[in-house]
Amino acid sequence: MDLTTYAQELGAKAKAASRALRATTQKQRNDVLKSMAKQIRVNAKVILEANAQDVEEGKANGLSSAMIDRLLLNPKRLEGIAASVEDIAKLPDPLGRIIGKHKRKDGLKISRISVPIGVVLFIFESRPNVTIDGAALCIKSGNAVILRGGKEAARTNAAFGECVLEALRAVKLPVASAQVVNTSDRSLLDVLLKDAAHIDLVIPRGGENLIHAVVEKARIPVVKHYKGLCHTYVDKSADAKSATAIVLNAKTQRTGVCNAMETLLLDRSLKAQVGKSLLNALSEKGVELYGDVESQRLSAAVKPATEDNYNTEYLDMKCSVKVVDGVDGAIAHIAKYGTGHTDAVLAKSPKVQKAFLANVDSASVMVNASTRFADGGEYGLGAEVGISTDKLHARGPMGLESLTTYQWIVEGKGHVRK
Repeated sequence: MDLTTYAQELGAKAKAASRALRATTQKQRNDVLKSMAKQIRVNAKVILEANAQDVEEGKANGLSSAMIDRLLLNPKRLEGIAASVEDIAKLPDPLGRIIGKHKRKDGLKISRISVPIGVVLFIFESRPNVTIDGAALCIKSGNAVILRGGKEAARTNAAFGECVLEALRAVKLPVASAQVVNTSDRSLLDVLLKDAAHIDLVIPRGGENLIHAVVEKARIPVVKHYKGLCHTYVDKSADAKSATAIVLNAKTQRTGVCNAMETLLLDRSLKAQVGKSLLNALSEKGVELYGDVESQRLSAAVKPATEDNYNTEYLDMKCSVKVVDGVDGAIAHIAKYGTGHTDAVLAKSPKVQKAFLANVDSASVMVNASTRFADGGEYGLGAEVGISTDKLHARGPMGLESLTTYQWIVEGKGHVRK
């Protein structure tokens, strides 16, 4: 395969499809999504068989347990993916929204209207559900999308891609509205990332190395999410029972995801028994703990931490621990080690809550809630194409609104500028 020619074809077809999508009605786009959900259910056996082969190969190639968990599909997860597509179809149309408008004294009307971005290049690793989430969100928001998944999920991605194609054919929209790249050759990305003539935005979703590589090579705007080094701070005013439930959920409910807690910060004034109970609860769940001297005194389960531990996104049953000087100490630690993803404060004190919210500059800040809620579906976005740790153009979970831009509409009656 000539990769340069293939890349140019992908971009040109996507650009043409994006122009057609721009003129579609909300009903047409919703019909595609409803058909996608139907195709996923009809082809469930084929998809799960393809996924089983990917998982088997992944295990043979030594993929980590976290990566296998991201890759694995089962009937329940597959039904969740189909239901998520239907939920996206039910969301309000993100296009044609009047963001702002005013009328000048001379009668000239000026307004800003939401419109599609155009063509999105979506690069992701082992999560095959992203093929469907990305296609559904982009089509709903009137964008064409080029989906380049990781080789570890190649069979599953291809099976999902067929579902999307059948849905587009059923509604008679261009099949190039959502194209699944059929090669894992990384040289293709080098060409696509420079195709500013056809591609308007790149969204990489995966490990830190992937995202750094994309940023270095791209000649197109990139929405970044380097890593989710999420913190939970337990203040002396926290409810002990609630704190235990939240901390366990944040760390152990699903470890291989970017919104899982990676560092637990304990207030130095927290009752020793509460701190010990939290650490022992994590250890009993099988979490390996790495902490400073003070946290080691609280529990024998805590191993000595190095500076590297506090910079590590484990995506595993491991967690860093540190005792800090109240909320100010927690804020300082997060400012030094945080990645702007999601951080939580557990406290009854309104003063502590207010200080944390005012000083922690992350995309999502939780108060008395698990970091695991930092998710497009949980936020009512239907699904997400990723979580941005940037501040421009999108921040946090990226749903439909994040896949739109705006244009100025100026309406006159023969107006000329003097």
